[in-house]
Amino acid sequence: MNEMSEKVECSCPGACGQTLAFGILRLWLGVRALLTGIEKFGAYQNVQVPLLDPNTGQPDASGVLVNVSVKYYSFTNYAGVPGSLKDRFVHEPLLPGFALNGFDHFLGPAFILSGIMLLLGLGTRISLFIQGLIYVALTCGLILIHQDDGISWLGIHVALVAFALMLVKYNRFALIKKW
Repeated sequence: MNEMSEKVECSCPGACGQTLAFGILRLWLGVRALLTGIEKFGAYQNVQVPLLDPNTGQPDASGVLVNVSVKYYSFTNYAGVPGSLKDRFVHEPLLPGFALNGFDHFLGPAFILSGIMLLLGLGTRISLFIQGLIYVALTCGLILIHQDDGISWLGIHVALVAFALMLVKYNRFALIKKW
């Protein structure tokens, strides 16, 4: 494409709508990737807290404690591939162990980085392409372990990324528009 066809003015309602459509897609895909990556560092821990009196909101006078599950985030909690799925992948001959370990370490940071890049508009095309590759790789893994429902959901994500790549020429709010 030449330089003139890449330049899009927002003077007609259609171009403004496409700019807004791309903005919404970029926001959704960026938030989705960022939070998915952060969730790879999450875990639940059971803690004991005093039972609260429903009338006063104060701890019960008897000193009774109840177990409450509390979510927390830590680098030590990191699991790119959930343990239940990782166990199934270990027995899959088409997925070598080194590839599984590499993907496990790479997945969370890749989601976080591509999500931040997309939200800030740093290399929008590159970050969308990276997300597309991640979703295709996840799809391959789910095909190997016969998780058909997950494959369908990932197909929707791939379609959204592809659609965003088609609308990227309407990217008006980016720090670096070139890539």
